[in-house]
Amino acid sequence: MQNDEVIWQVIRHKHCSFMSKIETGIFCRNPYNVTGICNRSSCPLANSRYATIRDHDGVFYLYMKTIERAHMPNKLWERVKLPRNYEKALEIIDKHLMYWPKFLAHKTKQRLTKMTQMRIRMRKLALKTREKIMTTPRKEKKREARREEKAEKAAVLDKSIERELLERLKKGVYGDAYKDIYNYPFDKYQKVLEGEEMQLDTEREEEEEEPEIEYVEGYDELEEEDDIEDFAGFSIDNSHADDDNVGSEEEAEAVTRKRERKESAFASRRFEKDEPAAKLKKKPRVLVEVEHEDSGVRQKAVH
Repeated sequence: MQNDEVIWQVIRHKHCSFMSKIETGIFCRNPYNVTGICNRSSCPLANSRYATIRDHDGVFYLYMKTIERAHMPNKLWERVKLPRNYEKALEIIDKHLMYWPKFLAHKTKQRLTKMTQMRIRMRKLALKTREKIMTTPRKEKKREARREEKAEKAAVLDKSIERELLERLKKGVYGDAYKDIYNYPFDKYQKVLEGEEMQLDTEREEEEEEPEIEYVEGYDELEEEDDIEDFAGFSIDNSHADDDNVGSEEEAEAVTRKRERKESAFASRRFEKDEPAAKLKKKPRVLVEVEHEDSGVRQKAVH
């Protein structure tokens, strides 16, 4: 037979695994404790008739224990789900704890109030954006820094070795017997050499490229300049021929024909350009007659 007083004396004065003693008082870590304080009225182990409220994933449940189920540990607690509405939850607590001690009913309602306020605060904090503080692992940072330093040194060493071997290969230090002495792949050296040769070829092609040809307008100006140069050349040739008596008759005839052709072409182009302007300048003549009533004389005016 279960005796609550004997259980409390053993727990309080000898040993309890849920008891937590600190400077401010003695507290209970049992999840079914309705107040969290270690005393006779709040202990869930030393009271055969007990009620409390627990939270399961945001849902509140009313737990009740009676002396009639003390011999069945798997059915010791009766659980009732409480609605999210605070007033309806209080009505359900009053309904199930109507004939229970007033202390237990009051503490259960008080626990429900505290847990509801805590749920509201949790929802507000979840919606509020806050900065997340992350720890900096010093050991990992130091380890990565050492690895990077070693990798940089190894890369510099590999580059210097590759450069030195390429220089020796170009100079022909090893000759054809280098494959037996050194176990380095020949493909890499060949690729580097081919790349350098291609770079030299491209530079030579760029140097040998011809200048680009451009086309511009201004035929009239160029033709006028050519005519002036021809006239100047003809006068100079004539002066030299008169002074030195060296020019031949055939050359003179060719020059004169060329000059005549250029003069005729130039004159025809001038005439074609000036003809529409001359047509535009001609205006129709308008004859206006004015008659005065008094004198009866007609006057003519030409516009």
